[in-house]
Amino acid sequence: MAIDPSKLKPSDVTRLLNSTSLGTVIDDRQLYRHRQRAGFRISPDGRTINLFKYLAWLVDERHGPQPEQGTRDYEAMKEAARARNAALSAAGRDIGDLPEVVDPERRARCRTSFRGFCDAYFPQTFHLEWSPDHLRVIGKIEQAVLHGGLFAMAMPRGSGKSSLAECACLWAMLYGHRYFVTLIGSDEGHALGMLDSIKTELESNDLLLEDFPAVCYPIHSLEGIANRCSGQLYKGNRTQIGWTANEIVLPTIAGSEASGAIIRVAGITGRIRGMKFKRPDGQTVRPSLVILDDPQTDESARSLSQCANRERILAGAVLGLAGPGKKISGIMPCTVIRPGDMADRILDREKHPEWNGERTKMVYAFPSAEKLWEKYAEVRAESLRQHGDLSEATAFYLARREEMDEGADVAWAARFNHDEASALQHAMNLRLQDEAAFWAEYQNEPLPENVGDDEQLTVDEIARKLNGHRRGEIPIGCNHLTMFVDVQGKLLFWAVCAWESDFTGYLVDYGAFPDQGRRYFTLRDATPTLLEVKRGAGLEGSIYAGLEALTGKLLAKEWQRDDGAMIKIGRCLVDANWGTSTDVVYQFCRQSPHAAVLFPSHGRYVGASSTPFAEYKKKQGDRVGLNWRIPNVRGKRAIRHVLFDTNYWKSFIHARLTVPMGDRGCLSLYGRDPVAHQLFAEHLTAEYRVKTEGRGRVVDEWKLRPEAHDNHWFDGIVGCAVAASLEGAVLPGTQEGAAPRRERIKLSDLRRQTRR
Repeated sequence: MAIDPSKLKPSDVTRLLNSTSLGTVIDDRQLYRHRQRAGFRISPDGRTINLFKYLAWLVDERHGPQPEQGTRDYEAMKEAARARNAALSAAGRDIGDLPEVVDPERRARCRTSFRGFCDAYFPQTFHLEWSPDHLRVIGKIEQAVLHGGLFAMAMPRGSGKSSLAECACLWAMLYGHRYFVTLIGSDEGHALGMLDSIKTELESNDLLLEDFPAVCYPIHSLEGIANRCSGQLYKGNRTQIGWTANEIVLPTIAGSEASGAIIRVAGITGRIRGMKFKRPDGQTVRPSLVILDDPQTDESARSLSQCANRERILAGAVLGLAGPGKKISGIMPCTVIRPGDMADRILDREKHPEWNGERTKMVYAFPSAEKLWEKYAEVRAESLRQHGDLSEATAFYLARREEMDEGADVAWAARFNHDEASALQHAMNLRLQDEAAFWAEYQNEPLPENVGDDEQLTVDEIARKLNGHRRGEIPIGCNHLTMFVDVQGKLLFWAVCAWESDFTGYLVDYGAFPDQGRRYFTLRDATPTLLEVKRGAGLEGSIYAGLEALTGKLLAKEWQRDDGAMIKIGRCLVDANWGTSTDVVYQFCRQSPHAAVLFPSHGRYVGASSTPFAEYKKKQGDRVGLNWRIPNVRGKRAIRHVLFDTNYWKSFIHARLTVPMGDRGCLSLYGRDPVAHQLFAEHLTAEYRVKTEGRGRVVDEWKLRPEAHDNHWFDGIVGCAVAASLEGAVLPGTQEGAAPRRERIKLSDLRRQTRR
């Protein structure tokens, strides 16, 4: 197509330069007419001009003729060069006129229809027919964006809930329904992934470019180079566009409904509070729509404390983003990973009616022909083993499809793979592949967690093992009060237990030092820490100061028993295994005013292949008890310590927790509120046991769960039980391994023996 150079504008030249590095073809007549005036070079073919030269000539034409060389002084020449360079730069940065809207009717039709927007502009993303569940969810999203409110939706994995959330973000901003949208993920990396997906749509979706040129054309003009944002111009004015790793600011274009709209991302545990943005017109805006995409991870879902922490952040920091006196709209696509996790609680309309939870499934009713599906499972397994595909299984299903489909109700009929014949077959294949994952990921009804063949206790079972006593109150039958301190670099975890002589136990009190002032916390996010107890002290000094403050408070305290008697802690064990703390623990126990009741302790992992404590050869001066021993004092530390079998005593505590209330040997927790002990119970379930055989014996070997973080109160209550055994508590049936009682000898009998 021929081009008239006299009608070219700087923005036109810029676009031509972007399209070719050589120049462009112009009409011969126009070329020769302007040849002498412009002074630009013509290529050998006589039809191509150098557009860089033409751009310079065009600027000179716009700014008038230059002074003659002899008449202009240095300042005038410098000013002319500056003006010329500035004009050249501005011409290169200006995006020129915006393209016209290609289909105004399509754009208007989708203004208040979220479904229409998804169908019209994202046909490749949403290429299957919508299910009734999709349409119900789309309606809730539309309501949340247009009219406000909160909406949580749990949909089967792969149903497109994240894509719907991203499209809702674009729909809300492109039409000006919302001017500040916040994307929140389970962590910041997750949220950045959503932002990258939105960036891709704005950069490469041609349908959006056609109908929303005021937004997409300036973004296309960046050509993927974010550094161009600060200098981009539209009709001589800056577009104020932003295109960073964690934020998008749409271009400021007069008349655009999306002018200056913002998208910002964050992780749910990151910095959320106080989000705001100063617009070019000086107005400060806060988020008005928040999109939380799967705000929990597999790890956090298995931690009650992390679930509670994220739920608290959601209720406080997230829902308060809009600022005082304003409500925020929210959309939360989520997946229930385990019973009672954050998503499960948010979706419960009884607990959180404000979120208007919607829980959808892949299969609402399973087929009644169970025998046929059992046979299908066998055929499927054999087909995969022999051929590596489902061909035989699909053939089996097709031959009996009517009978095998009877009674089934599948949510999304269009969802199945190319080697499958129906959505029901697809769902049953997923169920056969991994039933636990199927119920969690696709049904949003996770199965109860498998606690093993030994029926290991759950968090809720432990938290409900309550005796009704007040915190710090000692039951009347107890004559032993013990304490254990688990030493960590940041905190000291401690527990105090009261025991009857038959090892019936009561958790009296527990906590962390320094006190965290909150119900749910982890060692990783602890604040304040031991280093803040004594300013200027190093690690060992802070541990010493913490032990001094903690034991000074608890070991000097008199604890009241039900009958009014006041008793003190009779034995306190201090963990001397952590890191480099061994020497400072020994030093503290030796120098403390309470040295009489303090013992450094070392838990030993005694596995099936290890030598059990009962087979250790007792040396002179050693004290031996039920899987514990106190060696005779040797070496530079000059203080006795206790060694105990951690595997045995962890199984011992677990067994005490399973004993019903009222029976001998039962261990129970103080209070009447199970919620108060959720974190404590989580520590007690942070490990699982594996029965292992070796050297002719079977033992429990306890291992930390991969998803667990803290087990320190488990160590604490185990240490309290060991201390009670040191004090003489004996569980009926374990007398053989118990510490031998010292027989009392009268002085007269001793003298009589001496005379003999």
